[in-house]
Amino acid sequence: MFDEKRILSLIPARGGSKRLAHKNTLPLQGKPLIGWTIEAAKKSKYIDEIVVSTDDNEIAKIATKFGASVPFMRPAQLATDTASSYSVVIHCLNYFKQKNVNFDKVLLLQPTSPLRTEEHIDEAIASYFQKDASALVSVCECDHSPLWSNVLPASKSLANFMRPETVGLRGQDLPKYYRLNGAIYMFDVNEYIKTEGNFYGPNAFGYEMNNQASIDIDTKTDFQLATLILQEQDESTK
Repeated sequence: MFDEKRILSLIPARGGSKRLAHKNTLPLQGKPLIGWTIEAAKKSKYIDEIVVSTDDNEIAKIATKFGASVPFMRPAQLATDTASSYSVVIHCLNYFKQKNVNFDKVLLLQPTSPLRTEEHIDEAIASYFQKDASALVSVCECDHSPLWSNVLPASKSLANFMRPETVGLRGQDLPKYYRLNGAIYMFDVNEYIKTEGNFYGPNAFGYEMNNQASIDIDTKTDFQLATLILQEQDESTK
C-alpha cells in the first residue's frame, strides 16, 4: 500500500511460448525464470497482493512455491498468442470484484524481466505517486538510434535509406531515444478500464532503467545473456 492505495501486482505467465519453449519455468541460475519476478515483488515495501495469472499447472505450482497467489487458472481463450494484456488484467480484476476485493492500482510485472529488482519496483511505485500519474511504464535507452533505421526495399537499395538530416552525423551527435522494456507497467484501475487499456495519455510517464536490467527474455540468446550477467554479479559479491 502507498498513500492508502491498495496495489495488486499481477504477473502474467502463460504456458505456451513459440520462440523459447517453457521459458517461464526454465532454470536461470538454479531458479525458475518466474521465481525471479515473484521474489522481487515479495521484497517490495508497497505491494499488497501478488497474483500469477496462468493456464499452466507447472507454472502455478512454482508460483505458489515462491509465495505468489494463484487463485484461479486462466481460461484457454486468454492464453493464446493473440490474447491481449487488457483481457488478462480485466479477467483478474473481475475475479476479485466477485469476491468483494478491490484494488486501486495494478502493477503488471512480466516474468521475462528477471533483472528487474525490488529497488526498481519501489522506485517506480514512488515515482508514480509523486507524479500523480495515471500510468507509469518502464523504458530504457535504445541500443541503436532509430534515426539510422529504415525499411529496405526488395532491391536492397540504400538510395533513400538515410534521412538527409542524419547523413554525416556521429552516433553521439544524435538525440537519445527510449523504448519500452517490458519490465514494469503501473496504472490506475479505473482509468485502465475507462480507456480499455490505452493508458499512454498525457498523464502517463516513463520510468528509466539501465539496459542491463532491461533484458527481456524472448530467445535463447536473451536467456544466455541474462545467465552471464547474473554469474558476473555473483562473482563480484564473493
